[in-house]
Amino acid sequence: MRWKLNSSVYKRVPSREAAMEPDVETPMRTTTDAVAGPSWRMSLPHVCVATLTSFLFGYHSGVVNEPLESISADLGFSGNTLAEGLVVSICLGGAFIGCLFSGSVADGIGRRRAFQLSALPMIIGAAISALTNSLEGMLLGRFLVGTGMGLGPPVASLYITEVSPPAVRGTYGSFVQIATCLGIIVSLLIGTPVKDIDRWWRVCFWVAAIPATLQALGMEFCAESPQWLYKCGRTIEAEMQFEKLLGPLHVKSAMAELSRSERDDGESVKYSELFYGRHFNVVFIGAVLFALQQLSGINSVFYFSSTVFRGVGVPANLANISMGISNLSGSIIAMVLMDKLGRKMLLSGSFLGMAFAMGLQAVGANRQYLGSTSVYLSVGGMLLFVLSFSLGAGPVPGLLLPEIFPNKIRAKAVALCMSVHWIVNFFVSLLFLRLLEQLGPQVLYTIFSSVCVVAAIFVRRHVLETKGKTLQEIEVSLLQAQ
Repeated sequence: MRWKLNSSVYKRVPSREAAMEPDVETPMRTTTDAVAGPSWRMSLPHVCVATLTSFLFGYHSGVVNEPLESISADLGFSGNTLAEGLVVSICLGGAFIGCLFSGSVADGIGRRRAFQLSALPMIIGAAISALTNSLEGMLLGRFLVGTGMGLGPPVASLYITEVSPPAVRGTYGSFVQIATCLGIIVSLLIGTPVKDIDRWWRVCFWVAAIPATLQALGMEFCAESPQWLYKCGRTIEAEMQFEKLLGPLHVKSAMAELSRSERDDGESVKYSELFYGRHFNVVFIGAVLFALQQLSGINSVFYFSSTVFRGVGVPANLANISMGISNLSGSIIAMVLMDKLGRKMLLSGSFLGMAFAMGLQAVGANRQYLGSTSVYLSVGGMLLFVLSFSLGAGPVPGLLLPEIFPNKIRAKAVALCMSVHWIVNFFVSLLFLRLLEQLGPQVLYTIFSSVCVVAAIFVRRHVLETKGKTLQEIEVSLLQAQ
């Protein structure tokens, strides 16, 4: 039964204290109405537009894989491995810078404008890369794209956490990983004709400008984060956005919860305050999670899978397609299970699965004694590793961190932790082939496997389960745990 409410219930009040007043004009609802949470349908379009930044992240991560040989030939640096490596890796430098400033940008101009700002260098960078006739132009375009890649994903994690109903926040958070997988797969498919069609690589970069433009335009019609509006003192606008995202029946309760949270949090903090005091523990957990995610060797698998597969006689194209399917399949499964099993179980189980898969690869590296069996162990272990990663270690940290950070530090703390991700990513990618040569695959894969075990133990001991909880309930649980 749905009660017809008097319009005065939704009268906008400018003061924050009004959000705490009891709703005396709202009739008593039946048990069914009281229990039912906000509908997921209202926030879904806003989340989908936000995840375009993750699609772009995946697309630009894979866009140069197939065309790199053609790019180097057309731009005159064929055979220069340093230049080819820079074309691939300069995005990491741009991403680190973009990520480092993402918290300040998101807090300064809001989540919607931050998305639009991240789309701008992706559009300009893609156009420069598509039009350039020199290595310097390509590097400039890739660096600009990298800044957008670094700025967008942290804002997406913030935005999805802040606009999603608690019951489906985990499912929506999984959209980020699915969009990233789709971006990688699309980049591989778009790059397929590069060897048959002259200068097709330019088309690959032009295609990247399309979703970036769509996101910049789509954000004009999306809701702003109510948490950000409330923190800025724009209470009436925050109510309007809650009504757009959750429906009118849930505005009062959402505002009351937000008021309690802001009252407990106090004023915003500086970056330096994240390294000491009561916020240090939760920021430390977030930073360690991202560091362990990268130290597991996942991006070494993504970046150098073709090399590993060719070493055991598997064609690179088949390897890339198999990796993409494995990654996407695990992400879809994670989406289904995220709000049923919870973040903590998926994350710890994911790391244990990755440890087992790396162990298979370490055993498979012993070709002298295993013969053809080593091929199956190496290929199967790598695909299982990617599948296990996409079940938890991939999607969960980006979802969990905005949930466990209080509103006043959320943007800056997420930016800091994701910056750790980019730093560790850079060094692991830089040193992987050298370590593989110096230590051998058995030792290196055993080290990666051990890191995954350590990560699983860390999750079991230090990570809080957030499934189905409101952000206010999560904050209370964290305070009780300290």
